Order: sequence, then C-alpha cells, then structure tokens
Amino acid sequence: MASGGASAPGAAHLSSKVELTVSCENLMDMDVFSKSDPLCALYINTSGSHWYELGRTEMILNCLNPKFSRRFVLDFLFETVQRLKFCVFDIDNKTHDLSDDDFLGELECTLGQIVSNRQMTRPLLLSNRRPAGNGTITICAEEITDTRAASLEVSARSLDRKCLWWSDPFLEFYKPTAAGWQLAHRTEVVRNSLHPTWRPFSLSLRALCGGDVDTAVKVDCYDHHANGSHALIGSFKASVAEMQMGTHISPAEFECVNPKKVKKKTYKNSGVICIKRCQIVKEFTFLDFIMGGCQINFTIAIDFTGSNGDPSSPQSLHYINPEGSNEYLTAIWAVGSVIQDYDSNKMFPVFGFGAQIPPSWQVSHEFPINFNPADPFCAGIEGVVLAYQRCLPQLKLWGPTNFAPIINHAACFARQAFQQRVASQYFVLLIITDGVITDMDRTRTAIVEASRLPLSIIIVGVGGADFSAMEFLDSDDTLLQSPGGDVAARDIVQFVPFRDFRGNSVALAQSVLAELPDQVASFFNSYKLRPPNVPSASAPS
Repeated sequence: MASGGASAPGAAHLSSKVELTVSCENLMDMDVFSKSDPLCALYINTSGSHWYELGRTEMILNCLNPKFSRRFVLDFLFETVQRLKFCVFDIDNKTHDLSDDDFLGELECTLGQIVSNRQMTRPLLLSNRRPAGNGTITICAEEITDTRAASLEVSARSLDRKCLWWSDPFLEFYKPTAAGWQLAHRTEVVRNSLHPTWRPFSLSLRALCGGDVDTAVKVDCYDHHANGSHALIGSFKASVAEMQMGTHISPAEFECVNPKKVKKKTYKNSGVICIKRCQIVKEFTFLDFIMGGCQINFTIAIDFTGSNGDPSSPQSLHYINPEGSNEYLTAIWAVGSVIQDYDSNKMFPVFGFGAQIPPSWQVSHEFPINFNPADPFCAGIEGVVLAYQRCLPQLKLWGPTNFAPIINHAACFARQAFQQRVASQYFVLLIITDGVITDMDRTRTAIVEASRLPLSIIIVGVGGADFSAMEFLDSDDTLLQSPGGDVAARDIVQFVPFRDFRGNSVALAQSVLAELPDQVASFFNSYKLRPPNVPSASAPS
C-alpha cells in the first residue's frame, strides 16, 4: 500500500488518513501483440510548481480496464489545497524510470474534490490536454481512522471541602504516553458542591487511552481557584473497560485518593467518583459528513468602510495593484480556493458592509456586491473577484464597522437548514475587515446565538489596525459571553491578521481553516446527527 502525505509543519497531528483506490476503463492499447500493461503513479503538489511522486500501484498485465489492489494512503488536511496527479503508464520494461514507458493519460485534481465526491470518475488526458482515447479513471476515497469515542456521565459524592463548607470541583482525565501523562479532557467547574454532577461529555478513544480500553487512565479531581493554583482533592486510575461497568442504577465507583493524606491512619478517601455511564460510540468524522453528502456553504463579507482609504489611491487597502491584487483579494483566493471544493455548485453569496450604495446612497451593512438582492451569488472564486472589481467604483466607502447584520444574515440561513435536523448543510462566513468593530455588544450577542447553529465564522484582518477586539472574539481559552451573560455553546470564530502571512497565502489558508473540520464534526455529533447518505445502522449508538 502506497503511503505518504504532505503536511504543513506542526499540522500532521490534525490530519485524517484517507485511502484512495484507483481503477481505469477503456485505456489505450499501446502494445502490438497484447494489451497494455498499466500502472498508476500518484504525484502530489502542495507548494507550487513542484510535483513529487507519492507512490505507485502494481502493474497489471494485459488489461485495458484495470482495478488496482495497491492503494494510496494520504494525510488529509482540510486547510491545504492538496493537488494530486494520477498518471497511468503502459509498463514496457523493468526500469524504475517511468519516462521510458508509454503514457496512457493523467488526471489532475485536488484531494478535496475526491473526498467531496467519495467516488469520482473523470476522463484521462494526454500531456497536450487532449483526451487519451476513451480512457477514464475512477478514484474512490475512504477514511481510515479509529473514530470510536467514549461518552461519559460522571458525578461525585462526599468530596473533601477545601473552603469552609464547600469546594468548586472539576476533573482532569489523563492519557498515558511514553513521555508521561497527557491531558485528554477537563470538565467544567461545579461551584459550591461536594456532590457534583458534571455535564455529559465525549472524547475520542485515541485521545483518552490511545484506543486501548484496557489501558489505565488517570483522573484528577481539583478544587478550582481563580488564580490558577488549583488544589488537588484526589486521584484514581482506571481503564475505560473498568469505567464501562457502571450504569445509571449502579454506577462504577472509584475512591478519590489524595497522596498527601494516605499516611494518616484514619484516612479512607477524599470522596468517590461515580461513572454513571461510559459508552463506546462511533463518532462521525469531518470526512464522514463530507463524503456522506454534507455541503459547505461559503459566504463572503467585505469591509467597505472609509478607513480603508480611497480605492484609487495606492495607499488604500482596496487599491488593486498592477498585478491585479490586494490584501482583500489575496484573502479571498486563499480561503476560497480550499472551501470551493466542498460546495457542489460553487455559487457563493458575497456581501459588503459599511458603504453608501446607489441609488439612495444610504449606508448599508449587508448589501450584495453584485447589487442584486434576489440573486447575490457569484460563480466560483473567479466570479467573486470579478464582482468585487466591478462594485468598487460604484461605492462610497463610509462607516461604521458593524459585524452583527452580516452574522445574523448568515445565521438566518443556517437556522433554516438546521430546522431539518439533518447534517446536510454547514455554513462558513468569511469576514475580511480593516478596522475595529463598532457594534461589539451586538456582535457578541450574534456570535453566541450563532454558536448553536451549523455555522463557523472566519475573520481576516487586513492592514495595520489594532485587532485586539477580534482576538477577543476568537475565544480559544474561554467560551465567548454575550453582554447579557449568555455563554456560547462552542467556539465558532477564527481570527488571523493578514500581516502575519504576507506573501504566504497557503499558510494563511491553513491557519484560518485548521479548526473548521473539528467544528463541523463536533457540531453534528453533539446533536447526534448522521451524514444524510449514511445508513441508520452506521449512526453513533
């Protein structure tokens, strides 16, 4: 089995493994007294013009309709455009150099296109881009990974009090590794309780115990302190298999022991941790949803406020240079070139905000840049670029910088799709902006409400402004709260400043899209929604 992959530095651990199976039909017959002896070689390109060979199938003698048994295994990275080239040769000699063999045709595509289709058949082309006779190639994709997860319900009783009358307990689960214990999960804090019940949670078996249910994991119970100096209440070790012994009626119980107290003769324990439920379930992955028919709907919002500067001036962020680009266009190309592989019709709604628009010249924070409210869609990224270039001369850049209207717009469509309770559509909103948000409270409220919908928000900051407010919205450490105190269900915002990736659009795309696959999968799994084209028997139990 051919294996390999091209990963961004530090990103390989976020990837999934994809297995590709190749077959061909109606290959050209290049041999005089027999049929062609085909072999398929796979080349990969993630950096530009350079291709390198990833692997080869076996050679099949005398066959114009080969089905290769040797498969290709790659790291799938959503945030990277992984360009692939499948080249089919008629093998005429025993040398490794394929340039000595007859070329039967090739297919160039992206890995994203393959996993979106799950099975893709395309014509083979010659080097001059003409058809290679009637030859076709079929690529089938299948993810290979352990997608099991442990779904747990945990409580405790009779915990030691660390304050006068109570503790603020939380749990940490640790996975054993060669380098020591590795944190796998941390629960929320339950305030003022010696008999807490934590919210049900699930995490992958790979993260919890390396996939081995008989391996002991360590669970620490702490009393939360606001300054971070949490006090250990006690610990225990148990395997997932042992945790599975519990039920709602009779939970599996483990004594929580504080090693500093075991020397006391009267010491028994510091409380009991009760595993009410530990169920092994199959969680669908991002690829399960994509290959099962889920569509990614991509919406773009562009900042046309006056702080960008006069678009006719080279100092403006909207100025299109002689090469036909600016920071806005670069960000659109970088993110859109990845996203578009997961949208079947590649029709993208694009909106502007913060400009006075014709004919009324009223300021709008939610106008289609093609000025057609009934049909705000642009055909592919090329159509987005063209609409952007055409609308610029027709606008008066103004202000202020309000995000809430466009977030609520995207959330409206996500809400309508989610009412069907089917994992068929997920929405991604790309906001490109140069300035400080002026409706921060309304934006926070909009994001918190959207966190309960199949929606993710990507914000790219262009120019040299202070983007600390954007970084606040990208709440990686703590969940965002609305001004009224409502807490977001999950983190759906990813912000990056363009200046950190100047000249490297590939790294920009990798940074802003790295969290998206997990956001998609975790959202649908949290509602126990299965991919639309997956049989019910394959759903998580």
